[in-house]
Amino acid sequence: MDPVIVVGAGPVGLALALALARQEVPCVLLDEGPGKDEPRPARTVMLREDTAALMERLTGVPLARAGFRPAVWRSVRRKQVVHEITYDDARPAPLHIAQHVLTGVLRAALARERLVKVAVDSRLDSLEQEPSGVTAHTRGPGGTWWRGSYLVGCDGPRSTVRKLQDIRFPGRTAVERYAVAALRTEFPWDGETLLHRMPPWRTTGPSAGEISARPLPEGVWRLDWLLPPGKELVTPELLLTRVRETLAGWNHGETPPYELLDTGVHTVHHRLARRWRADRVFLAGDAAHLLGSLGTHGLDEGLRDVDNLAWKLALAWHHGPHEALLDSYQAERRAIVSGRLRAADQVLPLLRGGGGLRSYVPGAARGHDALLTDGHLGRGALGAPGTYADSPLAPGRLEGEVPVGTPPGAAVTDVRVTAEDGTFVRLRDRLGRGALLVVLIAPGTGVWERRHWMSAGIMPRLAAAVSALPHPAELLVAESYPGAAAHTVLLVRPDGHLVTALGGVRPADLYAAAEAVVGGPTETRAKAKAKTEAEAGAATG
Repeated sequence: MDPVIVVGAGPVGLALALALARQEVPCVLLDEGPGKDEPRPARTVMLREDTAALMERLTGVPLARAGFRPAVWRSVRRKQVVHEITYDDARPAPLHIAQHVLTGVLRAALARERLVKVAVDSRLDSLEQEPSGVTAHTRGPGGTWWRGSYLVGCDGPRSTVRKLQDIRFPGRTAVERYAVAALRTEFPWDGETLLHRMPPWRTTGPSAGEISARPLPEGVWRLDWLLPPGKELVTPELLLTRVRETLAGWNHGETPPYELLDTGVHTVHHRLARRWRADRVFLAGDAAHLLGSLGTHGLDEGLRDVDNLAWKLALAWHHGPHEALLDSYQAERRAIVSGRLRAADQVLPLLRGGGGLRSYVPGAARGHDALLTDGHLGRGALGAPGTYADSPLAPGRLEGEVPVGTPPGAAVTDVRVTAEDGTFVRLRDRLGRGALLVVLIAPGTGVWERRHWMSAGIMPRLAAAVSALPHPAELLVAESYPGAAAHTVLLVRPDGHLVTALGGVRPADLYAAAEAVVGGPTETRAKAKAKTEAEAGAATG
């Protein structure tokens, strides 16, 4: 079968090619650039716990040394601390990393991947679809025709794939603008992220603004200044003035020594593609959505697109078309991003609309700061990872379903599990392999060798039920899981979202849930079932 064509070699395209290769799907990655990224210290990304874990799982590289995890997040309004969060194991800090460092790690992992061909200096200029596949043409020194089974456009805001498929991309332009600088200096605090609203050394009114400071390794910081509405030209002189003014304001009037490494202007747009799938063509990342105001980060959502789409494409590539499964990518991911954009559009006028509302709503300023905090901390409608509770893949109500600490459709908690070979691993380490995960909660099993309990109690019946599922599944055992009683059985999707929790071994319910989550019966099984029913009807007639 023809490989999957991935267009675009940013973090999303690189991650998707890796995710597909990990599931034995060959890919062609079309990179319009030279195959490496220019170092830009001021162009950084924030990765939440789930997306940072995805990057580490795909690359096999711990990213902690390449980026920085702050110890504290602090929100200040004028001179008053409004919110302060100390990160710990229960509340992991996001990873702040330069984008060129992240793409470098991804490219290094791809260079070791036998199933991925990277075509550099290859810009897509035409695309044709047929029932059996996709044909794409690239121009450049190695311009040629490429044949693929599917094609995914990860080619950014000006996506050629989206334009060639005539997919509309409505939304709002320049929702927010920021001046950005990366510099090496010392601040009165160490290893902390600061969001400073209306700093006292700025004049009042629109220019009072908002400043954020995020640490990077080796004493480097990224500073962002929210610019007033309009098209104010950000000159080098203006940026230097803001740098010196901010450093002096945070250092009791004295500007400490600093080394300016990089500058830029970051403009936030809010846009959402009307369709994310056109037959065999899909969109992901900035080609499908643009967001990023109020502390949210668009790359997080792009990487969640990858996690959602990769296992579905892999299943279709290996086992034939699963239309309902492939359609679910748009249904699940577009709904979540749409909800995040809707929340941001509702909050923006309150936070950026001046002081009029505060004169009518007591305490509104503190409430607005709390709304902004949600985006920065990855919680609430603005920042919390989405759930697939209303997914078309949800199995519906099952007789044996029981509640646990994770609602159906949400990402599972990363607990320690025993794998089929008897080793202890993290649940998250078993994701992204294309298989469903069946997790039995069995207190006490951790102190016994696997051979003692695999043939005892309910395990033989559960193992038989797992082997009979309509899609490959891995059986794991956990000593405990939040909110789960002993002998609870969890069914988990390959991207780590809970399908259902069952009270005990219920083969029929487990089968129904597994069949639903891979898009229902395949065409072959449906025909076989219809034939069996017809034969049974004839025999009884």
